[in-house]
Amino acid sequence: MHTEHDWTTTPVTADLLRGALDLEHTGRGVLPHRLPAAARAQIPDGQLAMAESQPSGVRLVFRTRATDVELDVVATKRVYAGVPPRPDGVYELLVDGRPMGRAVATEGDTLTIDMAAGTMEPRPGPVATLRFDGLPGDEKDVEIWLPHDETTQLVALRTNAPVGATPSGGRKVWLHHGSSISHGSNATTPTGTWPAVAAALGGVELVNLGFGGGALLDPFTARAMRDTPADLISVKIGINIVNADLMRLRAFGPAVHGFLDTVREGHPTAPLLVVSPLLCPIHETTPGPCAVDPASLGGGQVRFVATGDPAETAAGKLTLTVIRDELARIVKERAATDPNLHHLNGLDLYGEADHAELPLPDSLHPDAATHRRIGERFAELAFTGGPFGTKES
Repeated sequence: MHTEHDWTTTPVTADLLRGALDLEHTGRGVLPHRLPAAARAQIPDGQLAMAESQPSGVRLVFRTRATDVELDVVATKRVYAGVPPRPDGVYELLVDGRPMGRAVATEGDTLTIDMAAGTMEPRPGPVATLRFDGLPGDEKDVEIWLPHDETTQLVALRTNAPVGATPSGGRKVWLHHGSSISHGSNATTPTGTWPAVAAALGGVELVNLGFGGGALLDPFTARAMRDTPADLISVKIGINIVNADLMRLRAFGPAVHGFLDTVREGHPTAPLLVVSPLLCPIHETTPGPCAVDPASLGGGQVRFVATGDPAETAAGKLTLTVIRDELARIVKERAATDPNLHHLNGLDLYGEADHAELPLPDSLHPDAATHRRIGERFAELAFTGGPFGTKES
């Protein structure tokens, strides 16, 4: 165990965090947020409030000679009624960009979610201590990536040598917004989400605004992107619009224009990449809403189904096929006066051949291997000789 004489306690402050847009001080520590307070005040549903507090892409970054690191956290464990227990969130430690350790918090607060009843019941739990030891003793950059899918309050950071902030190093900042797939659903580690994979290959600093169930063209998200410093920007639009059955075609086009207009207010010339949906067979030609397949509850794998009527697309109901065509049209028209606006067909990231080899386990989200493939594809198409051009081909 540590003693106060051989450990240094460093307050967790904003200058030690990357990938978070806000830091809330709670009664137990600090809680990183991926949306600022003004945006959070306008969130209309518990799902998005939960998703933005899950620190996908958020990491502690510091420079130190420490060989031992301890981090006290309060993790929020989600328990879904009628669904097998979720795995514990993973904390990954990197030294100068190389993986050097993993840890999990097996206890913490508990949030019991009943999807059928639409209820969430919180219960407080204990602080957990994560320990990483045996690190190299020279001066180094340490990153601790927080779990992408587990809300985490940071209570205390202890090291056996002083800690200082790490300079940015001049790397470009990539700001990305998307759905649960961008958030990291079904990835097994925080550096294994497809945006984290792509960022590592592209040599950029990631700010991930991928929100499970929350890529809905919300104006407050667009304003958050407008106000966030970034060199490269991407928005992945479509799957949540369809599976929430949120809008018809008449509303979708203007909503896309409005979202892009707002982002452009803060980033008038930055490369801006609009990404259409990946392949998702249940919603290619069938509208939403999406629902949990009742037959899968109580089994080993929850699955999702589309419950809309394909015939209703004639009346403006949205499918992924319709959205891909509309996004291609919008970007082509806008690019005539915005040469830094680009389009990427999501089928080039994950299409029919990929699905045949790596099907979506729950019919909606990719597994860990597929996240890596999508990240590698994105890096190739966007960063290596693509519109982001941060690496030479």
